[in-house]
Formats: sequence, structure tokens, C-alpha cells
Amino acid sequence: MKIIALVSSALRPVRFLVLAFTCTLLFVSNAFPAFAIESYQSDPQEATTQLLETQAKTDEIDRAAPLGMRKAQEETNKGLNEVQGDADIDKMKRPDNSQSATSVEEEVENFLEKVTGKK
Repeated sequence: MKIIALVSSALRPVRFLVLAFTCTLLFVSNAFPAFAIESYQSDPQEATTQLLETQAKTDEIDRAAPLGMRKAQEETNKGLNEVQGDADIDKMKRPDNSQSATSVEEEVENFLEKVTGKK
């Protein structure tokens, strides 16, 4: 019983440091959550034209008779689907444009190699 009391009294400053660090981390993460917003400020009018074009095409397709299979395939082959066409296709992640991307497994391995100093 004396050993438990001795260990408990020895760990008291460590517990205080862990508690202080946790409280500080919670405070900072709640007080400054929007630092990332400064990275890129887009113009509000930037995507409006493209969105209006997509909406007009959607309205046009809604008013028309249902597309036949061949017509739907032709429209779909132009881009993402028959309504969007190729809107923002360059921003989408696909196998052909993400060959140089690293997987999560590779990132973890690289991180562990840096931490342990092994290569």
C-alpha cells in the first residue's frame, strides 16, 4: 500500500502537466479554428457562370422527354454525366491523374521511417 501512495505522489506533477497540456490544446483548437480560411479566398462570382450553365442544362433535360439509352450514353461519354458534362473534371481525382499520389500506407511508412531514422 505504501508503494501505491509513493508512486501516486511521484506522478502528481506529471498528471498536472498532462492536464495543463490538454486544456491548452482544447482552448487553442476552439479559439482559432479558422486559420485555414486565409489560405485561399475565392471570388464569389468565380463559379456562378458554370453553375448557371449546369442549372440551365438541368432545366432543359427536365422539360424534355426522357432520354433514350443511346442519347444518354452519348451525353454521358462527353464528361461526368449527361447534365454536368465535363464541368470541373480536372479537379476530380481519378486513376489517370493521381498516379503520383501516395497512399495512406506509404505516408505512414514514410513518417515512421523519419521518426525512427531508418531508411
